[in-house]
Amino acid sequence: METNIIKIEQTMTSLEIAELTGKQHKNLMRDIRNMEPAWEKVHGLKFELIEYKDRLGRIKPCYSLTKTETLYIATKFNDEARAKLVLRWEYLERKEQERRQQLCLPSPKKILALADEIIGSTLSMLNEDAEDTLTATQVAKTFNMNVYDFNAVLRDMGIQYRRGGKWNLSDDLQGRGYTAERIHVSYSLKGEKKIKTYMTWTMAGLHYLNAKLGYPNF
Repeated sequence: METNIIKIEQTMTSLEIAELTGKQHKNLMRDIRNMEPAWEKVHGLKFELIEYKDRLGRIKPCYSLTKTETLYIATKFNDEARAKLVLRWEYLERKEQERRQQLCLPSPKKILALADEIIGSTLSMLNEDAEDTLTATQVAKTFNMNVYDFNAVLRDMGIQYRRGGKWNLSDDLQGRGYTAERIHVSYSLKGEKKIKTYMTWTMAGLHYLNAKLGYPNF
């Protein structure tokens, strides 16, 4: 796939350079004009000349220079002025890199939405066997109970037991299709993945519970 990318090169005006180095702009313009023929001979292009308004509103010329052009001009400066220009360019490039990263990175809200979409499609496959099943909370409501009382009743009846922080179907009831395991995936603010599995009830399991508890729920 081909993409058209327009790259805008960073520039610095002769006004900025004069202010940074403490030079008078008219003198800097003269120095740049004197160095331009050699640059044009080697590089094949002249420096870009633009306009600006001074404090009195008068239109005046100034140069707009790339980093390479600026460093070429700086060869005539003293060490301190060159150091200031180098550090200034380092700062500008760092800020531009940060700006581009912000443009490329999706917002936190979009990242969460994309994560939810990915997690959702993955979970739909992992939870295929748990489709059309009911959570303990949903089943408890059919018996007019809250989930805490419901789980306690099933525990006391020996239908389920709690181990490892989750409810499990009793060993003697395994393999009858009464329950299915459902998976839930979430992420912390630090991006740590958390996987939680819990037991859900099938329609066969609901019929079994209805027979054992003796409460009509249909």
